Amino acid sequence: MKKLLIQIAGSLFIMISIFPQDNFNPVGIWQGKLNISPAVQLSIVLHIDKKENGTLSASMDSPDQSAYGIKVDQITATQDSLHFTVIAIAGNYSAGYNKDSLMLVGIWSQGAYSFPLNLKKTDKVEEVKRPQLPIKPYPYNDEEVVFENKIDSIKLGGSFTFPKEGNNFPAVVLITGSGWEDRDETIFNHKPFLVIADYLTRKGFAVLRFDDRGGGASTGNMTKATTLDFVKDVKAAVDYLKTRKEVNQNKIGLIGHSEGGMIAPLVASERNDIAFIILLAGPGLTGEEILIRQTELISKAGGIPDQEIEKNVKLSKSIYAELRKSKDSEEANERVKKLLGKYIETLSDSEKNDLGDTKAFVERQSKAVSSPWFKLFLTYDPIPVLEKVKCPVLALNGEKDLQVPPKEDLAAIEKALKTGKNKNYKTMLLPGLNHLFQTAQTGSPNEYGKIEETFSPLALQAISDWLKEILQ
Repeated sequence: MKKLLIQIAGSLFIMISIFPQDNFNPVGIWQGKLNISPAVQLSIVLHIDKKENGTLSASMDSPDQSAYGIKVDQITATQDSLHFTVIAIAGNYSAGYNKDSLMLVGIWSQGAYSFPLNLKKTDKVEEVKRPQLPIKPYPYNDEEVVFENKIDSIKLGGSFTFPKEGNNFPAVVLITGSGWEDRDETIFNHKPFLVIADYLTRKGFAVLRFDDRGGGASTGNMTKATTLDFVKDVKAAVDYLKTRKEVNQNKIGLIGHSEGGMIAPLVASERNDIAFIILLAGPGLTGEEILIRQTELISKAGGIPDQEIEKNVKLSKSIYAELRKSKDSEEANERVKKLLGKYIETLSDSEKNDLGDTKAFVERQSKAVSSPWFKLFLTYDPIPVLEKVKCPVLALNGEKDLQVPPKEDLAAIEKALKTGKNKNYKTMLLPGLNHLFQTAQTGSPNEYGKIEETFSPLALQAISDWLKEILQ
């Protein structure tokens, strides 16, 4: 998938220009919306400073993507125009200054894509609205906790919330998706796990959520871990809940989002003390099937031509085939590098330019897919594990999810649970929701940061109603 906006920020050398003195003063904060499509807009903030010697420097933010302080490589200004570039993302901006509207009216270009971007000077940056985020003080207990995964000798830090009145509460462990996540599963300034924990705690549940190993308050090394290592972390979380006097030890369940919905069945299939599991866009297909469909769905939503999509899918399948042949990460890395090198040789000059530094592109891509985690995810088949799960299961998918194909996914999960003779399961396709369970227009990841809603009340209600039914 081609990235449409900033995903990484690095410390870059800033080239500076002298700005002539006139009525257009670029120094200050400029803010606007990048118009990717009628349905998708991303906030952009440009900070321009003038040093003592009169030269300019700049940085930019993409608040919707939680990307801040991205240093600009080059910035030039005239008495009525502005231009800057960010080499790391192959991006540049050219604008003219409109004296009537007092705005920079211009175009943001990145690779082969160009989008309108108008910036207006402001004294205060517009805050990203996240109306569902709970505000302290909470009407329940919120405790910082640390527990240990004794098998791997790592400590996991998180938050344990429980009602102020009563005891013997049913409890939930929240399990994050792929990549390093904090306890709130923070993405684009959304904190879905905080919203879920707040909602359930107000409903009488104890909830444990924790930072993934290797970050936040947790120790360990995320880069060398696989899904099977995260299974051990979740088991340690369950063991910790069983030490808490506030928790009903016969009513401890798991809620996993995305990869977390792959981890929850693994834990439940290996233990008889899990009371229920809830899968939020949890996989019912192999990793390879999900990744191929994801490439197709997101590309189509982004307006990429069918011919280009077919080309990308073919390349992906070739990479995955090389990964399956590899005995370890080192061999996988070399195989993918060789394959990508041959692929780049077939590209036109303009296509190579879209990739930026081709050597760096190959390094990034090969490193990303040759990790132990990726290979396990690619080849993992969730069906045999789901067939072993005997506790109650609720599987929810958003109708507009483009990362996990919802209908195929739910059908596979339901078939596996039925084959395994699970006596209590329910699958639900929630209308209008994306992979993050936000009410969405297209489902594209480019919408995630734009949407103010963090987690749909429809999904929260579905979770609450089902839990009330099975825990009576």
